[in-house]
Amino acid sequence: MTYRLLLGTVASLTCAMPALAQDDDLLVFDYSGFEVPGFHQLYINAHGNSPSFVFFGDEDEAFQRLVAGFQSDVTHICAGSVPRWQASGLIEPWDTDRIAAFDTLNADLVGEDVLAGSEEMFFLPTDYGSTAVTYNTEQVTPAQVASLNVFANPDFAGRLSIPDNVDDAYALAYLATGVSNWSNVTDAKFEAATSWLRTIHKNLRTYWVDPGELGQLMGSGEVLVAWAWNEVPVTLADEGFPVGYARNTTEGTSVWLCGYVNMVDAPGVEDKAYDYVNALLDPASARALLENGFGSANSAALVALGTGMLEANGLGEVTVPVLAQLPISNAQRQRQAEAFERIKAGF
Repeated sequence: MTYRLLLGTVASLTCAMPALAQDDDLLVFDYSGFEVPGFHQLYINAHGNSPSFVFFGDEDEAFQRLVAGFQSDVTHICAGSVPRWQASGLIEPWDTDRIAAFDTLNADLVGEDVLAGSEEMFFLPTDYGSTAVTYNTEQVTPAQVASLNVFANPDFAGRLSIPDNVDDAYALAYLATGVSNWSNVTDAKFEAATSWLRTIHKNLRTYWVDPGELGQLMGSGEVLVAWAWNEVPVTLADEGFPVGYARNTTEGTSVWLCGYVNMVDAPGVEDKAYDYVNALLDPASARALLENGFGSANSAALVALGTGMLEANGLGEVTVPVLAQLPISNAQRQRQAEAFERIKAGF
């Protein structure tokens, strides 16, 4: 999946540019915005400053640049990309004995699916969030968004939006058609989800690209209901907008997951790569992550923050099915991507 921290034009303006960090012993290849010092304060305490950062716009761009010869020490990707990166030979396993928080990582985020079929950990989960129905509480009632079929409701035609992101789109479509585990879906289930996406296409005002764009669409009243990441309603509420976040929709909700991969033949200092991911997973970083819309994969750290703070940031407990956007086969992801592009083009 495309990473969650797409900050409008910021990503494009900073793409391929290093941040102000000075530590040349560790280069982190990432989305703009994740260089926030509070996310890795323990690394700064240990080494005097942040690692160096180079930014990319999306994971496909990052992958192509690395294949072409660009070198980083660690790279931030999301779970859906893991099989492709693992098959490429670009990444090597993490030594879990060197991950300080390994025993307290969320068990739902660490398992056979995340390990992409391997006993070795090629992908270290560090951050996650939810995707659910966000709506204008002054013009939409809770009853109207109790089901994901609100996106098929002609009464809201032209006032709806979903992400321009194949993983988020299919997470929504699978849930709406009764699937809460998208690994190894049958052809019939894939076709049902694709048909549902095709059905709602005519109702959509747009496919939103980044949270800032969606915030503007909802703030102006152009969009009343959207399938959105948890940071969106939090930001809108902070701005005084009448917003609701319906995670307990009848069919379920979705959770996305991102983390870091350890690059093969990295030019930097390997010990600092471990210092960096350990800093991200440290309880001291959990609050800063959550305040920026991200849950820490360190479940113990999140529990310590309290249920109230989780709920306030769109990551509270739910009582409905949850589709976790864990890795799927390259073949399945490719056919979903191709179908999604055809749907957006009107076919």
